[in-house]
Amino acid sequence: MVMFSQQKIIQLYKGIAPGSESWTYTEKSDSSLMPLVYNVSQPTLTVYLPDPKIATGTSIILCPGGGFFILDMKNASVDVAKWLNEKGITVFLLKYRLAQIFTDKPVQEVYSHISKGDLDEKTKSVIPLAINDGKEALKYVRAHATEYGISPSRIGIIGFSAGAAVSEATAIYYTPETRPDFVAAFYGALPSAFDGPVPADAPPMFLAAASDDQFGAHANTVALYSKWIAAKRSAELHVYAKGGHAFGMRKQNLPVDNWTERFTDWLAINGWLGQKK
Repeated sequence: MVMFSQQKIIQLYKGIAPGSESWTYTEKSDSSLMPLVYNVSQPTLTVYLPDPKIATGTSIILCPGGGFFILDMKNASVDVAKWLNEKGITVFLLKYRLAQIFTDKPVQEVYSHISKGDLDEKTKSVIPLAINDGKEALKYVRAHATEYGISPSRIGIIGFSAGAAVSEATAIYYTPETRPDFVAAFYGALPSAFDGPVPADAPPMFLAAASDDQFGAHANTVALYSKWIAAKRSAELHVYAKGGHAFGMRKQNLPVDNWTERFTDWLAINGWLGQKK
């Protein structure tokens, strides 16, 4: 069972999350293949605080991946959170709402949907709710910035795979209180229903993927970069020759392993790694 007792866990909504009032399933965890959670119906934020001596005042909402059915709680979540903490960044790990898993073998069930080609159909109703959870997370963090010693104007959101779609959507559809100050998306694919025009004040975006991505996320990543640049908004793109899908923090002895260095460079040149004034 995956436990994070040392971190503060925040219920994102008071009461039942809007839009899932009729849901009867509850969150479960599984570590048989990798640490993961599934059947998330009540979204939460788990807070990872950096050493106060190196805290920058920058915060990041972190959205793990898993096809909107599961959440990888290591490679694209907890490991990333701990690495960001070492950079002085406060991390809010978001468990957003997921489509229901009916068996006790969540990974096998997801791959069954992939092989049958009905993954999109099974997740289309939950994706808007997951994106709303991303927006609500931004709203919460900004409203509670003083409590966590962070700046309300240095709040980013990053995501991997399905989590990247959540972060990308928040960069297009936002209000002043839910606008991210920066966005990063790794091997994501924004659903066509949310592929809207780039706002005039769209936040800076960092994008990364691998050319041999099994699900074609590299093509979507390049398209989103081109769209951002065409709108004259700031964006940085890295597409690696090899790395596959879901490379996250896994070490493969390939150049893609160094995406963390490139992301650090990007954060630094934009001023988000400097100490807050």
